[in-house]
Amino acid sequence: MACNFPCVLGRCGAPFSLHSNLRRFSLTTFSPSLHKYRRQSLSLRHFNRHAVASLSSSVAEEENDEFQLHDEEGQAIEAQKKPFFPKKNQVVELVCESLAFKGKGVCKIAESGFVVMCDRALPGERFIGRITRVKKGHFAEGKKLKTISCHSDWVTAPCEHATDCGGCKTQNLAYETQVRAKEQQVRELMIRIGRFPIQGHGCEEYMKPILPCDVQFHYRNKMEFSFGTKSWVSEDTVNREDGPEMNKAALGLHVPGRFDKILPIKNCLLQHKVANQVLAIVQEGWLDPMSYLLPYDVHKHTGFLKHLTLRTGRDYGTGLLQVMVNFITSCHKPKLLQPIVQKIVDTVPEVVSIVNNVNTSVGNTSVGEEEYILHGNSTITETLRGLTFEISANSFFQTNTRQADVLYSLVEEAASLRGDSSEIVLDLFCGTGTIGLTLAK
Repeated sequence: MACNFPCVLGRCGAPFSLHSNLRRFSLTTFSPSLHKYRRQSLSLRHFNRHAVASLSSSVAEEENDEFQLHDEEGQAIEAQKKPFFPKKNQVVELVCESLAFKGKGVCKIAESGFVVMCDRALPGERFIGRITRVKKGHFAEGKKLKTISCHSDWVTAPCEHATDCGGCKTQNLAYETQVRAKEQQVRELMIRIGRFPIQGHGCEEYMKPILPCDVQFHYRNKMEFSFGTKSWVSEDTVNREDGPEMNKAALGLHVPGRFDKILPIKNCLLQHKVANQVLAIVQEGWLDPMSYLLPYDVHKHTGFLKHLTLRTGRDYGTGLLQVMVNFITSCHKPKLLQPIVQKIVDTVPEVVSIVNNVNTSVGNTSVGEEEYILHGNSTITETLRGLTFEISANSFFQTNTRQADVLYSLVEEAASLRGDSSEIVLDLFCGTGTIGLTLAK
């Protein structure tokens, strides 16, 4: 059906024209009289009551065919393309443009520019991904399946768990590039959230380059591992005959987005090598059927072992390494833990403290309501900026001691304290109070 007719609309016989902002109509031919129409992008903010707009087009027999609109000068108005929204589980080609908070890649679908947030995607990388979640009109989340072309600063991840673990997401990116990406994130926050101007006296005047750490691995003085009734099995091992057993009890780290799935970890490159020795002993001992050590089930709220926290420090007198082992359990049963505690003490002399925090709640927190000492002391020590701190199982302390020392020296430089009694330092949300104490010494 074709039509070519003037559009004369008005009240009391007064004609007016459809403004050129009117982009397109779609007719739905449910009946010969065309009694329904669908309006997609209509703007009638400005009416001209003294002119008549001409609407001319050719409409096909099928439903949802569109009119071709013309402006007041007779020029054809190009119809806007319908926005593209990917569907869940759809496989698309993506290009990563930058890194967002927590290492997520900000990617775009090659054909449409629709934004997809994807873990382990690196800036400049082109890859095939699967859509896992869609927030229509905003963005989507995806999972990287296969790399087409790598980032120029791509490196081989040294950790065997890097693909599935939720702890490290950018091990495939050279450390120097990670530092630059973090600096860019801070700059964007200052501009967007802090409202610093981009040019002139903007964030560049106040922001100094990020100081990299001289040690990239084995730097953390605290790691928390979880016990669970279900181990995580990666997709590439599910169908292998020698693959891991599914729904097996595990001790390790949570995979991203799953509170009930545990990736078994035997060696973590973030914590001290001696802490990994303790982790290996616990991994071997608690799975012994004769130990009767059952993992806590987060669905049924049954079981005994919840978390294992390992902390390291230094003796302030000798400088020797100190290790604290903290078992978080659902109840207090020291006899169940005694065999594995004795194994740790006999094997790792650096362990000076083993405690048991009891958390009877159904929550997933590692802080106990009660604490019992199973071996040695209740604290370990650490030295920072010339001060010695006693660290308990549940106290907060900077997890990277080496870099905290660098950070606090910059704080002291920026504060420019004179050292007289008229100065007051407010150390808010201070945890152990390390910043205020180091400034006061």
